[in-house]
Amino acid sequence: MFLAINEIRHSKLRYTLVMGVMFLIAYLVFFLTGLAYGLAQDNRTAVDKWDADNILLNEEANNNLNMSMIPLSTFDDVKADEKAYLAQTAGVIKGDSGEKIDVSFFGIDKNQFIAPKLIDGEMFSSDDEAVADSSLRDQYDIKLGETVKMAGNEKKLKIVGFTDNAKFNVAPVLYTTIGAYQEIRFETTGTSENTRINAIITRGNVQTIPDDLEETSISSFINELPGYSAQVLTFGFMIGFLIVIAAIVIGIFIYVLTMQKSEIFGVMKAQGISSRYISFSVIAQTFLLATVGVAIGLLATLGTSLVLPEAVPFQVNILFFGGISGLMILIAMVGAFFSVRTIVKIDPLKAIG
Repeated sequence: MFLAINEIRHSKLRYTLVMGVMFLIAYLVFFLTGLAYGLAQDNRTAVDKWDADNILLNEEANNNLNMSMIPLSTFDDVKADEKAYLAQTAGVIKGDSGEKIDVSFFGIDKNQFIAPKLIDGEMFSSDDEAVADSSLRDQYDIKLGETVKMAGNEKKLKIVGFTDNAKFNVAPVLYTTIGAYQEIRFETTGTSENTRINAIITRGNVQTIPDDLEETSISSFINELPGYSAQVLTFGFMIGFLIVIAAIVIGIFIYVLTMQKSEIFGVMKAQGISSRYISFSVIAQTFLLATVGVAIGLLATLGTSLVLPEAVPFQVNILFFGGISGLMILIAMVGAFFSVRTIVKIDPLKAIG
């Protein structure tokens, strides 16, 4: 370790460049990871809030929530430990500023378990009220008590409460009554035997399921959300390749530096210093460079996350960042072992002569 640190002090510019490359790649990997995780979470946070086990959809809907249509009367035919019905549709609202906002409406029963926990205001109590995701307040300046209008529809909703982390397919969710959902989607008022819902959410054991419904686990339902799996796989491959590229780059740098110092290593061997000691110094040097570079990249990413606008779907996951940090350092160390093979083969006489 003494030799590794001493050499870094002696050639500050050279090793700063190596560390800088590691920092830039680490920063890019961490930033992409935060974006990928944030975007993935924006597809599913409203579903995660249910804390449910299964979802029942129409068997003809191909696990597509929006395409599933179930008579509300079917809800009584389902026997489960806990159950709740859900009606969902996409829409566009306009606040006092006139800005159009894409949202997702959830028609629910406020007394069932999928009702959101409030961080401000109160729960809706009529067909003209709604509870909204907090991003509408933070990003679009929709205030508590403000009335929003439906685009292409005469329906108006008063925002009486806010909840956090409630997005579905990247759109903020507005929770309202099943009656309000009927007005928004079908332009009919009240509920009747013709009232339609999209899904039945269950917790615990399900004893009875009508023949025209299909049971799907929540995890499978999330994976089959439109575009979700493709997005996760795309970002996963990008991040994986970047980690491999980082390892190759740091390995090449260390290898080139090792070749440039072959004469010095030859002299050290002639003086009786073992190949093992020299190899350990090179590996320790790689570990220091990779660790410092990755640490600076991580700190820069965390700093950047504090100044990003609300519209950017960036979220920090400490477990992901910790795992990627360890993986980048580990693979960089593996790349350093190629330099170790070169050190072992150095002939002191040839290196000196």
